[in-house]
Amino acid sequence: MTKAEKPQPIAAAAAAAAAIAQRRSESLGTIVHKELERMILSGEIKAGERLSEQSIAARLGVSRGPVREATSALERSGLLTSVANRGVFVREVSADELLELYDMRALLTGFACALVASRATPGDKAKLAAMVDGMGDALDRGDGPRYYQGNLDFHAAIMELAGHVKAAQIYDTLLKEAHLSRRGVLSTPPMMGQSNAEHRAIVAAIVAGDAERARDLGERHVLNGKRRLLTTRTATRSGEADAAHPASDRAEPDPTQVDADPGAPGPRVQRRRNR
Repeated sequence: MTKAEKPQPIAAAAAAAAAIAQRRSESLGTIVHKELERMILSGEIKAGERLSEQSIAARLGVSRGPVREATSALERSGLLTSVANRGVFVREVSADELLELYDMRALLTGFACALVASRATPGDKAKLAAMVDGMGDALDRGDGPRYYQGNLDFHAAIMELAGHVKAAQIYDTLLKEAHLSRRGVLSTPPMMGQSNAEHRAIVAAIVAGDAERARDLGERHVLNGKRRLLTTRTATRSGEADAAHPASDRAEPDPTQVDADPGAPGPRVQRRRNR
């Protein structure tokens, strides 16, 4: 992206103010809540960043009251955290928390996929298939951001078509928390391709009306996302280590050492030799 293409602060502020003006039918607190949530989830305001009520109010063209109301609501939903004598910050999700969020999302996704398989209309099935095709087109064009948004839309459609209000509410909360840390998971074409192949298999099970297979594929899809996250982080750490220690400085690996399961990073373990 060139410097001219990068969103400028003034343009972003103007867009936010325009969004506020277009939604005057909603309460001001609700409008500010939605816009502040969007700014957090899009990465405009980053994890760990301190929020300034005054700056946010000026940016959105509102008083500090609605901003305070919105930050309180977002703190309750898990996106913000308040630190005594320091202020309000965008919450940073720990590695362990993120993995737990994947586990819970897997259960809910499998549950929702089974419900959709048992109740989907021909129109619902066609809609899901078209969404998978759209993600495939984005993949063919190398359009990562479009694929990422399509992935979010596909999962939102599954939850909506499942028709289970409470499950959708819980899933939405889990997803927003996970969103703070997971944007890089679908960062490479091979990972996007794997992800969309799993989407296509889920839709095939839904079209066939096979609820149990849809449940299994839905759960495995999210757990595979967890595995992709671990792979990405391992590769990132490896790249950082390689940059810090050139090949000429690294010792040859000890053949008596073996790595733990890559799906569960941990200390290296010693392989016992048979005597």
